[in-house]
Amino acid sequence: MRRAVVLLLVLAAGAAQAFTADVTHVSDGDTVWVKRDGRAPFKLRLDGLDAPERCQAGGAAARDALAARLLHRRVAVRTRAHDDYGRAVGTLQLDGADVGAWLVSQGLAWNARFGRRAGPYAEEEQQARRAARGVFAQPAPEYPRDFRRRHGPCG
Repeated sequence: MRRAVVLLLVLAAGAAQAFTADVTHVSDGDTVWVKRDGRAPFKLRLDGLDAPERCQAGGAAARDALAARLLHRRVAVRTRAHDDYGRAVGTLQLDGADVGAWLVSQGLAWNARFGRRAGPYAEEEQQARRAARGVFAQPAPEYPRDFRRRHGPCG
């Protein structure tokens, strides 16, 4: 059993990559397309956060703000895995700043919780809630996962 766990950790570490790329498209508030030099663009889901769905209140604002900040810009990418939809999952840095932290601090996304663990952007979300920024200005903002369960995917 221990040998299997060690093997999984080694394989997971091998899947992680760090590189620079250009943002070629912004699909929504937590998904972008990036292109490394000499390679085809690929879809990247931002890790550690969940932005409103495109058809959810705040979804268009999150997408537009992310596009204004990143589109056609060079970013540092660190991938760690692929999700159930085949997207790479990772983080982005623009000029040394964590894009996920910026999104959550602006109220454009929620910090992703993992069971009882707070998640990487818990402090940024609390600051955005206290300042009533973005989706947290709404009286009862609906977490995107709950929205997807109630309404299904956006068309």
